[in-house]
Amino acid sequence: MKYPSHVNIVEVGARDGLQNEKQDVPASIKIELVDRLSDAGFRNIESGSFVSPKWVPQMATSAEVMAGITRKPGVIYSVLTPNMKGFEGALASKADEVVIFGAASEAFSQKNINCSIAESIERFRPVAEAAKANGMRVRAAVSCALGCPYQGEVSIESVVDCVLRFADLGCDDIGIADTIGVGTPARASAVFEAAAKVFPLAQISGHFHDTYGQACANVLACLELGVSTFDTSVAGLGGCPYAKGATGNVATEDILYMLHGMGIETGVDLDKVCDAGQFISLALGRAPHSRVNRALAAKLANARAA
Repeated sequence: MKYPSHVNIVEVGARDGLQNEKQDVPASIKIELVDRLSDAGFRNIESGSFVSPKWVPQMATSAEVMAGITRKPGVIYSVLTPNMKGFEGALASKADEVVIFGAASEAFSQKNINCSIAESIERFRPVAEAAKANGMRVRAAVSCALGCPYQGEVSIESVVDCVLRFADLGCDDIGIADTIGVGTPARASAVFEAAAKVFPLAQISGHFHDTYGQACANVLACLELGVSTFDTSVAGLGGCPYAKGATGNVATEDILYMLHGMGIETGVDLDKVCDAGQFISLALGRAPHSRVNRALAAKLANARAA
């Protein structure tokens, strides 16, 4: 089996990972987390979200975070932007990339934003156009691509339709997301293979949640197709609001350990990521969700004790 020789990891812990945290995470902690991740070697870090603080209070400090981070040359610092007001915040914060999103599930779209999939994606056209006019990258995310909490199975045709609609907006990259973590390798492979027929594979990324423990297997299935970009979250930050007890985003450390063990380069220092995972987990008052982080920490503790 021929796998990509290099994989790009988009680190989403500071945004997607923290956005559902109930406890207030100070901007200073978020800034240090982003800086630690930059130092670890990531080339794309989701650093905030310009959404209404009424809906996502954890992201209310995004402007402060973007102003406080130490930017490294060559690193893309991206932010989620749901509308033109959010784009204005992204532009003022000097974000390198805006992230827009739409669900592949009609039921999810109607339930959450009371409009069709087509309408939800079309609403992003002004955002995409404004971003391009200001020299910013645009990345899209197709959520609920492998399953929906409301309608269950999501058709591959619906995912492909979303990809085509985002491509029409001029998106540089399109992520396909298993938002509730129900996907399995065969299904993931089929969905990504279909998407690659209508949009360049090199510009398609995978975003997997580990609710059912399938995330690493799904990443492997996508690697076999040649997918070379994945979203991951340091320490496994991020919960799934639709599945109580879900572990949320796949842990960066776990994916890095797998990739490095396969001889695939990432340009990311696993030890530094583990340190960043320990840092943010300590700030949140719990152990990292990442199995690799916990295993390496135990190994280090044992070595010190000996």
